[in-house]
Amino acid sequence: MSSPPPDAGTVAAVTVTVRPWPLFIDIATLSLPISVSDATYRINKNLRYFAGNYALITLSILLISLIVRPILLVLFLIIFVGWIYLYFSRNEPLELFGFDIDDKFVLGFLTLVTLVALLVAKIWMNIFVSIGFGIVIMCVHGSLRAPEDQEDSPYGALLSESPRGNYSIV
Repeated sequence: MSSPPPDAGTVAAVTVTVRPWPLFIDIATLSLPISVSDATYRINKNLRYFAGNYALITLSILLISLIVRPILLVLFLIIFVGWIYLYFSRNEPLELFGFDIDDKFVLGFLTLVTLVALLVAKIWMNIFVSIGFGIVIMCVHGSLRAPEDQEDSPYGALLSESPRGNYSIV
């Protein structure tokens, strides 16, 4: 008998890859986008490719903002390690006292623990500002970094270097 196909909701489908940092900060790949549509295309491609890097940058900004409150910093580092160990890094179901724990239960539990910690700590403003800075960094980097497959852009001739466009196909 063949094994059933993997479920789309399993942990393996959620795994995010952190790309090498020299590739992420390669200055040779930076250039100005030639249009707003080119910028949104670049952001979309780079967000999918560098999602892990952007998440780590945003998390680092959040943790740096908590340096003035060391107890909260330690608390959220423990919660972050819990997320990585219990949800993101597992390929097999979590087993507790001989029982398999469903991934949806683990996700709900970790979300509840995180929300309770956020409510008790009252650091909502730190989170919003940190996420805002992360989004700004993601948009700036994503729009300036040209993806490797730029020539296969879905916008085709609309992204030509000429300000008048390529009218030879009309």
